Amino acid sequence: MSSEASWRPAATCEVLRLRAAMLAAARRFFLKRGVMEVDTPVLSAATASDVHIASLQTNISLDGPKPVYLQPSPESAMKRLLAAGSGPIFQFARAFRDAEAGPMHNPEFLLLEWYRPGFDLGALINEVAALVAVLMKPKIPVEQLSYREAFISYAGIDPYTASIEAIAELCRRSGFRGALDDRSAGLDILLTRLVQPALSPGCVFLYHFPADQAALAKVRPGNPPLAERFELFLDGIEIANGYQELIDAREQRIRIEADLARRRERGLPVVPADIRLLQALEHGLPECAGVALGFDRLVGLKAGVEDIRRVMAFPVDRA
Repeated sequence: MSSEASWRPAATCEVLRLRAAMLAAARRFFLKRGVMEVDTPVLSAATASDVHIASLQTNISLDGPKPVYLQPSPESAMKRLLAAGSGPIFQFARAFRDAEAGPMHNPEFLLLEWYRPGFDLGALINEVAALVAVLMKPKIPVEQLSYREAFISYAGIDPYTASIEAIAELCRRSGFRGALDDRSAGLDILLTRLVQPALSPGCVFLYHFPADQAALAKVRPGNPPLAERFELFLDGIEIANGYQELIDAREQRIRIEADLARRRERGLPVVPADIRLLQALEHGLPECAGVALGFDRLVGLKAGVEDIRRVMAFPVDRA
């Protein structure tokens, strides 16, 4: 692109009008359901400990230089609001992740995130499906499929019992040539390469992920234990990630410490533990379910645009 043209928005005015209409429709959806819109900071003293998330760091000068992070998600701040008694809340949040660029990624993107005290995972799945139906008209078929069923049907293995050797061999047969970090990483590769492309058109909710992929979700005891987590795929594109939220401060601390240990092992930047989130959990987080939805991807699907940077006014290459 010539420098003379780089000042122009990447999205057409027609797509930007569609985006604005979808934002307004989503706000009406939550208003009718009594969910309060909130606004939390982009900058925070802590960030996600997950080894798969690369946060962007900067410094502010308050009594000397202080490191802060551009938030990859508003999750921590919104849970602090929940612990303070906010009730059901939603937010359109600017989120930031380093080393993510491509047709489905931009380092800065828009998340629609909301939390529902008193909801279980099934109730939240139903609400996500209702929102998608409102925003994406005409009516879209909805399917719910367990993680295990999806892997058996489309990858030919049981993800809970398959050996790491069997998973690694299937990854190689799928064309993966990189280093395989662990069993969970291998399942992620198979999900992306074999399962996701084979999912039915429309909304497909995958639920009950392996316990070691729980992130900030509760784990249901059993054999095997299962993460109370779902992902939504719309026409094969990952759109949303939802949890029955972990409310146990002790378990959350254990998971953060395990993440930080894995970061040290892999030579990744070690980020501060999110002390304020832990304090909020110790105070008491209500039983709730929450979800983060990639709004740019949803707009792209509605607009028929394959590169989400074309639904943004100024993606990173035009910032």
